[in-house]
Amino acid sequence: MAMSKVNQWRMLVEALAVALLISTSLIKGAAGKPPHIVFIVADDYGWFDIGYHNSTIKTPILDQLASQGVKLENYYVQPICSPSRSQLMTGRYQIHTGLQHFVIIAPQPNCLPLNETTLPQKLKESGYATHLVGKWHLGFYKNECMPLQRGFDSSFGYLSGMQDYWTHFRHGSFPNFKDGNHWLGIDFRDNDRVAWEYTGNYSQFVFTERAQRVIQQHNPNQPLFLYLPLQSVHGPLQVPDKYRKPYAHFHNENREIYAGMVATMDEAVGKIVDSLKAAGLWEDTVLVFTTDNGGTPHAAGNNWPLRGTKNTLWEGGVHGNGFITGPVIPAKMQGTVSKHFMHISDWFPTLIEGVAGGSTAGLALDSYNMWDSITKGTPSPRKELLHNIDPLIRADHPLGYGIDEETDMIYPLSGVYPKVAANFSTYIRAAIRVGDWKLLTGRPGRDGRNSWYPPPEWNMTSITPLTPAEKLTWLFNIAEDPCEKNDLSDKHPEVVADLVGRLEAYYKTSVPVRFPNETVKANPATHFGVWGPWE
Repeated sequence: MAMSKVNQWRMLVEALAVALLISTSLIKGAAGKPPHIVFIVADDYGWFDIGYHNSTIKTPILDQLASQGVKLENYYVQPICSPSRSQLMTGRYQIHTGLQHFVIIAPQPNCLPLNETTLPQKLKESGYATHLVGKWHLGFYKNECMPLQRGFDSSFGYLSGMQDYWTHFRHGSFPNFKDGNHWLGIDFRDNDRVAWEYTGNYSQFVFTERAQRVIQQHNPNQPLFLYLPLQSVHGPLQVPDKYRKPYAHFHNENREIYAGMVATMDEAVGKIVDSLKAAGLWEDTVLVFTTDNGGTPHAAGNNWPLRGTKNTLWEGGVHGNGFITGPVIPAKMQGTVSKHFMHISDWFPTLIEGVAGGSTAGLALDSYNMWDSITKGTPSPRKELLHNIDPLIRADHPLGYGIDEETDMIYPLSGVYPKVAANFSTYIRAAIRVGDWKLLTGRPGRDGRNSWYPPPEWNMTSITPLTPAEKLTWLFNIAEDPCEKNDLSDKHPEVVADLVGRLEAYYKTSVPVRFPNETVKANPATHFGVWGPWE
């Protein structure tokens, strides 16, 4: 007897339901909930300083985890701390949040704009418990800017950009406050409480222990978002001697200490994974590891063979180490290398939509859901990337800036910003990638920051290109020339013109730079020796 149309439709619906369940099971844990997410950020971690890039620094745990997941080898970050973190937390370019010029400085009344929706806020909509352990660096001048008010259930660590690894104190900030004793204060909190009791304990160990405690105390029936922006390997260069000793053959004190700091980070990641396994969470976990920006050679980080350093728009500043791993990654993709184009901002929709099954509807994003690209190998939806447009760094205003030699920070003097014409000018520091083409304008770096730096342990000198002082544009085919050796701007003026047009289009959508003058209200001496909100 012929099957009725009603039965045919019923069987079709049932088949579609089964297919949906099968596809959903790729991103759902054993209990039918979204997977746990552990997101680890290394600070100032150089491209060459991870083992699987053939480094002389050994990272066995990171190497193993990466080999069991997907190595992201066409993956980009921002060249400095706060901008990378802001784009991770919002999925939006820094030209759209006002953070396009340098980092948020401790005494500035500045923070990630309060009207921005953050990653933990969206994950909470999908039922996640959200915890931060480590570095915030997205502003703290008033309570509304603090992590607990930006979507985290708990926050443990420090608020500013850097501090002493042992005392957890930070000195007065640059550029205008040079009296370190006057501007010395502790920057370490356990939620809202100043955590004085950790003074004298090395931060990597403290953060690892707290992350392990969060995992041990977590209810396995609820999805976990554990955000671990580590202090390592940002300066100052400090590490217990036993981690430095294996690198004594480097015969370079700073590089030996830096390598030891990498070793503590590698060890910490291993302990965190062990804790996830012991708690029965690992099988349902997605773990992401990324740097926030490239390494800085004057603080012993290294990006060889890439050109440039942290705080430049060369590949050494923005081409980042990154991988995603964990049993949730489909077996066919484990152990693969992805060349798909990806940016740190893309984690926002990837984690919210692809992993958590949530929605980003209604948000004006500059980012893309990369989950299918990661888990199925489908082409990346990202075709271009605005590295940045910073109108406060202009090649035609050499006297309009002061330069802090220790930090290479270029900042407006006395808060007077140079006026910028309505149309984009190649005097402005900017960079954009469209397909394989990358265009840089203005001052991508400064002095030696435009160089290639061999690892110090090789006893080779840096390689500095001869560049005319008046040069304002550089063009590279990154697929063919990832080390930016062959400038093609003269050979392809039509490509330069096209990419300058794209920069102008982006520039028209940008908001004013948020970079207020520092204030004496932030002085820890007026807050019982503590860095924290003052408004």
